[in-house]
Amino acid sequence: MSTPELHPSIVALVSLAANIAANHPKQGLCQLERLRNMGIDEAQIAMVIDIARHIRNEAGEALDCNFDEKAALTVTNAPPTPEPAPKAACCTPTAKGNACC
Repeated sequence: MSTPELHPSIVALVSLAANIAANHPKQGLCQLERLRNMGIDEAQIAMVIDIARHIRNEAGEALDCNFDEKAALTVTNAPPTPEPAPKAACCTPTAKGNACC
């Protein structure tokens, strides 16, 4: 039994999100163009971009916090660090209220 292929729009959305979340130098602009050419709604594209940026930012904050703890850094005059999401939650919603899981 063969696995059904994903629709090209799903592949492009996943690739766009991965490029953004990974800070890829190409930024997913090729996928963005493909999605627009396929007629994918701009609101759906914007939601994917919002979620990808949120995941990227959460990962960066977690890495920074982990580094600071391991380096025993105490930073003065720095903006307050947001409270990390509870360990039980797989993610927190984006600032725009989009669920990322």
